[in-house]
Amino acid sequence: MEDEPCFECLQRRFQSDFSNKLIFSYGVSDSGLPFGSGAVVQMADPNGEAASAEFILVCMPTHANDCLAKYVDEYFMENPEGSYKEGIGDIIVSEINQHQAEVGVPNLTDETASSDSLLNRSESLLNGDRKIIPAGLRSRSSKCNHSSRFSCSRMISALAPVARIGICSDFIFEELASDFSSGSVEDHVLCSLSLLIEGKATGRDSINFLNLVGIPSFNEDIFPGCLRHPNIAPILGMLKTSDYVNLVLPKAPYTLENILHYSPNALNSEWHMKFLIYQLLSALAYIHGLGVTHGNICPSNVMLTDSCWSWLRICDNPWLRSNLSSGNEECAIISSSRLGCFIAGCPSQDLYADLKLSPSIDWHLNFDRWWRGDLSNFEYLLILNRLAGRRWGDHTFHTVMPWVIDFSIKPDENVDEGWRDLSKSKWRLAKGDEQLDFTYSTSEIPHHVSDECLSELAVCSYKARRLPLSVLRLAVRSVYEPNEYPSNMQRLYQWTPDECIPEFYCDPQIFHSLHSGMADLAVPSWARSPEEFIKVHRDALESDQVSCQIHHWIDITFGYKMSGQAALAAMNVMLPSTEPMMPRSVGRRQLFTQPHPTRRCATWKTGNSTNKLAVHQCQGSELVGEKPLLPQTVYLQDLEEAAAFSEHAWHLSPLYCYHPKNLADDVSSVEEPPSESSKKGISKTPELGNKNGVPSEIDLNYLLDYIEVDDEGSVGYQELLLWRQKSYCSRALSEDVAKDIFSVGCILAELHLRRPLFDSTSLAMYLENGILPGLIQELPPHTKALVEACILKDWRRRPSAKSLLESPYFLTTVRSSYLFVAPLQLLAKDGSRLRYAANFAKQGALKAMGAFGAEMCAPYCLPLVVAPLSDTEAEWAYILLKEFLKCLKSKAVKSLVLPAIQKILQASYSHLKVSLLQDSFVREVWNRVGKQTYLEMVHPLVISNLFVAPHKSSASAASVLLIGSSEELGVPITVHQTILPLIHCFGKGLCTDGIDVLVRIGGLFGENFIARHILPLLKNVVRYCIDVSSMNKPEPMQSWSALALIDCLMAFEGLVTVLPKEAVVKELTEDQSFVHVMVLMQANLEIPVLQVAANYLIALCQRIGPDLTAFHVLPKLKELFDELAFSQETANGSGSLGRALKFAKSKVDEEAHMGSRMDLVLLLYPSFASLLGIEKLRQCCATWLLLEQYLLRCHNWKWEHTGESSRTGAENISANRPIFSKGSVSEYNPAKLLLNGVGWSIPQSQGIRGAKNLIAQKRFYSLHQDPVQRHAASSSIGKREPWFWFPSPAASWDGPDFLGRVGGLKDELPWKIRASVIHSARAHHGALRSLAVCQDECTVFTAGVGPGFKGTIQRWELTGIDCVSGYYGHEEVVNDICILSSSGRVASCDGTIHIWNSQTGKLIKVFSEPSADSLHLASPLSSASKINNDQANMLNPNSLTSGILTSAFDGSLYTCMHLLESVEKLVVGTGNGSLRFIDVVQGQKLHLWRSESIDSGFPSFVSAVCSCGSDRMQVDGASALPSWIAAGFSSGSCRLLDARSGNLIASWRAHDGYITKLAAREDHLLVSSSLDRTLRIWDLRRGWSAEPIIFRGHTDGVSGFSVWGQDIISISKNKIGLSSLSRSADEEGQHWVTPQKLYMPDRGTRHLSVLSSISILPFSRLFLVGTEDGYLRICC
Repeated sequence: MEDEPCFECLQRRFQSDFSNKLIFSYGVSDSGLPFGSGAVVQMADPNGEAASAEFILVCMPTHANDCLAKYVDEYFMENPEGSYKEGIGDIIVSEINQHQAEVGVPNLTDETASSDSLLNRSESLLNGDRKIIPAGLRSRSSKCNHSSRFSCSRMISALAPVARIGICSDFIFEELASDFSSGSVEDHVLCSLSLLIEGKATGRDSINFLNLVGIPSFNEDIFPGCLRHPNIAPILGMLKTSDYVNLVLPKAPYTLENILHYSPNALNSEWHMKFLIYQLLSALAYIHGLGVTHGNICPSNVMLTDSCWSWLRICDNPWLRSNLSSGNEECAIISSSRLGCFIAGCPSQDLYADLKLSPSIDWHLNFDRWWRGDLSNFEYLLILNRLAGRRWGDHTFHTVMPWVIDFSIKPDENVDEGWRDLSKSKWRLAKGDEQLDFTYSTSEIPHHVSDECLSELAVCSYKARRLPLSVLRLAVRSVYEPNEYPSNMQRLYQWTPDECIPEFYCDPQIFHSLHSGMADLAVPSWARSPEEFIKVHRDALESDQVSCQIHHWIDITFGYKMSGQAALAAMNVMLPSTEPMMPRSVGRRQLFTQPHPTRRCATWKTGNSTNKLAVHQCQGSELVGEKPLLPQTVYLQDLEEAAAFSEHAWHLSPLYCYHPKNLADDVSSVEEPPSESSKKGISKTPELGNKNGVPSEIDLNYLLDYIEVDDEGSVGYQELLLWRQKSYCSRALSEDVAKDIFSVGCILAELHLRRPLFDSTSLAMYLENGILPGLIQELPPHTKALVEACILKDWRRRPSAKSLLESPYFLTTVRSSYLFVAPLQLLAKDGSRLRYAANFAKQGALKAMGAFGAEMCAPYCLPLVVAPLSDTEAEWAYILLKEFLKCLKSKAVKSLVLPAIQKILQASYSHLKVSLLQDSFVREVWNRVGKQTYLEMVHPLVISNLFVAPHKSSASAASVLLIGSSEELGVPITVHQTILPLIHCFGKGLCTDGIDVLVRIGGLFGENFIARHILPLLKNVVRYCIDVSSMNKPEPMQSWSALALIDCLMAFEGLVTVLPKEAVVKELTEDQSFVHVMVLMQANLEIPVLQVAANYLIALCQRIGPDLTAFHVLPKLKELFDELAFSQETANGSGSLGRALKFAKSKVDEEAHMGSRMDLVLLLYPSFASLLGIEKLRQCCATWLLLEQYLLRCHNWKWEHTGESSRTGAENISANRPIFSKGSVSEYNPAKLLLNGVGWSIPQSQGIRGAKNLIAQKRFYSLHQDPVQRHAASSSIGKREPWFWFPSPAASWDGPDFLGRVGGLKDELPWKIRASVIHSARAHHGALRSLAVCQDECTVFTAGVGPGFKGTIQRWELTGIDCVSGYYGHEEVVNDICILSSSGRVASCDGTIHIWNSQTGKLIKVFSEPSADSLHLASPLSSASKINNDQANMLNPNSLTSGILTSAFDGSLYTCMHLLESVEKLVVGTGNGSLRFIDVVQGQKLHLWRSESIDSGFPSFVSAVCSCGSDRMQVDGASALPSWIAAGFSSGSCRLLDARSGNLIASWRAHDGYITKLAAREDHLLVSSSLDRTLRIWDLRRGWSAEPIIFRGHTDGVSGFSVWGQDIISISKNKIGLSSLSRSADEEGQHWVTPQKLYMPDRGTRHLSVLSSISILPFSRLFLVGTEDGYLRICC
């Protein structure tokens, strides 16, 4: 091909073509040099900032015989105005219709031509050393025929249907970008599909699209239409200039090559690999059906979107060729001569003239040339950069070079000074070993290097003088300051901890500044000019000094020192990715796993005109004085080492296709002559008639039948082999089509192997001798069968793409998911996508494809529901969420649906948010994931919708939800998860609906609940805020305390309307701290607070009546009236209120603002006079005369003796006073409406907040009931009302936290453990051995010793501490109990496993192990007929091969168990150290992992088991398994096993005694306890040799513990121990447990019983302990 432009010339050209309206991000090239014809660009806004998505712009020069150029020219001849708004498909519709009329195909004029844009990403633009003009993109008048069936014009419409043609300009590009962003390009297709699903009339678009994706089947004889195949990358535009055409494509975030190199775990599931290959085959079937082939299918040509949907790139770099054997000379492929910019006058023409690189990279050849001295260090490092995926010009992933000198002196090979040590990374040289050791030892995740070896900050700082200021502001610092950039090379080297860039070795322009405020980068004093510096610097890179050390730098940057012990020794341990399962487009690729060989003996010298190669001996200090030539034996040894290294790195030169001449001539089959149909070009035309099983009409029912998944499981291997035999008999393929199938087979193998299947050597051996690479044996059997079929040496026997798509290798879920997801990948509007997905799901699509198929479709659908939506779209989103809730399993709901719900609840108001806050939806969430998950993930976000300017509708819905759910959650959870968080919101913008929640929850639970829980908390808030106001606190905190007081007083007012008069008097007025008066007595409080307190005091007095007011209230107001009577008539300003005053106006009537503290006289005195009468008031108030004189003088108030006048005066005062019901309750109507429409129906008052008839009869006594009757009823209930034992948290609560976050997760409100027993119940006659708490924290199962020393299990309801049922089927003492997550069943262990119904106590299944003797007697070689079911399911991992121990302890007994919730399986420890798996759903035993003795001669059994891992879906739809299982043994040892294979990961001595319990705090933290008196925390990321965190302090063995958040509560004899993972060590580096005995307040003594078990109720802030004397004790 012609020489390509350099990136600088390409940038200037694009800026000229588009009037400087494009931002040139970086160029794209396949070589290691900055030459290419494509670039990543963005549209710029008027300020020069990026204003659009990223696009690929490809510059394609035009030639005389260029069919694409001819086609574009003919377009403009037919459209003289040059309108660009016409799609390519529009041009040829008439021609298509004409041809259809000739061959009898139905007319397609009603099919809408494609619109605008498409979604594709492309990074590599070259194909080896050739540039391909895409076949199919040809003029319709041209005679070149690259298809065996159709003309080139039809190929254009089929392969690029949405591309638009126009004259190159910024306006056109902006329109293309706008159309792409709007999603209107293919919106009509998706709308047509939605109409089809809805059963409405639709056009042909929907049927034609379904035909593309294989409905009713994939067709090998396709007629080109005007719809894009969803797996073919799009071209958005063809923009013409005078001598070239610019192709516009969207940029994709990833390629398959990126995934394989940087995040291979992103495709860790075999199902996802099958889904990806299915998409590729679907695109190939379409391309092959058109009569063309791709010719260059490889991972770099497979584009992946954000959701990892694949697009096969065909436009900028495929070799689409004819099925005919003869080529066409008109579309010539011009070979490349050399690298270099072809633009005349380009300064970079001579920069790379001395390089010997070619666009195609063969690492083996180049390594050999470099090792022998025929290739420079600079060129070899460029090749390694290209293999690592680094891109010249991409600042985030720039090509990296080593610094080789420190610029202090001119480099001299005879002097050691000034040379950089290449055996250490630049990061290590800059930071120092001591700092890196400290970083590694103190980091949570051990690492030395936290950033890339070349960061974006460093690159932009290096190139600051050549980059636009907008780039510097974005990457370096938002405020541009030129003096902050290093001014010379030495300072630059000293400043940066990063490596160098190649520009400092080749481009003197980098020193010259384009910015007036920034001086040129100064070269060292020993260089007279940048040109001289570049020459000397480059010579230093090629010197012997560097050549002898460069292999160390390669090891650190690209080689074996990037991982393992070598990285640790080199202080080069990188901080791992936080999300290894997420796809990435950049990263550090380790090219080598063995040390890189030293360069043999060559130094590359550069000259001005010619290249001279001087061969020298690489002499180290140990070789000084030896002969310059290596002895022959040493040379051969080095050659052997280099050859072995080259063979080790074979994967760096992968091959996915071959040239036809490489095929052996002696293939077994005989080539058949072309058929008559192939000679004619079109063998047959597609029909939609009812022929060969094809339906006459495709409708919703047909789609649902097609998408339905049977419970077929995985396909049988024999069935796959049968398909393979049948595929041999299918119609013969052309050689080019067969080569595409070969490439697909290679990619499928690499997805599994994570290594290429072929390199040049192995491919040559296979093509010549038929010898397959040994790697193929590592493939799973099904995949191996398919790969072997695809890569058959006899290409005539390879299956077609259609045959592969219909093979049994692809499960029904793959096909069903593809049909559901493919339409979502069209370039359509989000609203149309949402409509399609919701309608299809509503019609039963998700249900038909099953839970696993729905789980696979969820990631493509759920992002649509979290975007801002209209009301109509919100309804569709709600439907879609409900369908996923119904169809997904609970684990999938938790990992996929709940995060989407969280985002919706965190966003601003939407109609969807209100819908999600309804009772029916929340109940469905509860049923799917359990209340504990709801409380952890959703409940805090519900509360967050009640503070900081919430929307009225969402706040009302949230309040109704909280009120209605409180009774079912129970008192402890409601107090800690609703009441306390709401009180923490006081003063932080809590709306009136939030305060109303407190009032109504109090009404639901009754008078005692309000008196015991809510009122003490509110009083604490008042005291706390008063204390804050009296201190010299900052203004924000003072303002917060004022607002918190107002919220608190409003809550008091609401509760006053709910409580009976007697309770109000008792709890508020008889209390020594009458909060209203206490607030009014504070002289330093803000005026609005005093006004609110006064108003609510008057309302309280009106509630209790004049008599009780005179008796209880007026005496406490005497001091206030006296103070006001004798105070000066001055008003304290509210200057310190600031923001608080402004906010308070929403809660205080604006018409009644007090001006000073003296206005309390006007507010209180006339009101009390009206309520009590003036005479009674004067009797109680000794200073009445002074007060009335003040009111007359300042406010012209005088008591009128007529009752009417007095009432009128009081009413006038009341009219100017904020009334609770008037100000806030009138705005609460939305909540009233919502309450009447949900399941938790709560009667609403028509008058004021918290009305009397709010409370349900079972929870509250009617206020109209006689006080005596009410007292009698209350006495009859006594303390046995539900949750009677639960104490108020006020005693241990310090008040709200000004700095605390609101509505947060559970660890944001700290739990202060008091070690106090609040209730005890005798549960068993003997010891209570085990506890199990249900997720709702209302039901507890206790296992212990019953009568006759038999094991008994009791079921307790904590509401009343009542034993409601039990299970009594055990003959031995029960040592463990586990609540199963399915169907309310419980598993209990007494040496055998009993599965029983928790409601009825009925036994379901018993599991036991055969005796050890019978297992030993069974011969391993016994016939299958003699092996029982248990033995047939037995696994023997290589690491656990010694069989079962014989010991005094019966090895057949079960010792402990653990539930794997994600798969609903029990893993059970045995007496011989093995692990048995039990399927609790199917009720059968599974495999057994046998274990060998850890300490020879000493019997050891499994004493504890736990597991942890991710919730990711696994192979072929299997549910997630925890990634590891830990087993603790009675000997003190611990083992970690891979949960999928059973292979031993690690085994170590964890304790010096019996391990009593294991727990997985996180995926990487293991907590263990032992009778050796210690707790130990193992960080699995640090390896097994690392020392654990050891908690000491117990004086007896630790018999158990329970973990919540960062807190651990352990038990040892009769004490509990408190420890925290977040607490640092003491001065000596020790961690300590704080042991203490449980306190029993009712007895005033310490609890002395021995503790046997413990369990935490995290959301109730309680913990339960069982004792050896049979008691169940509830503690806090």
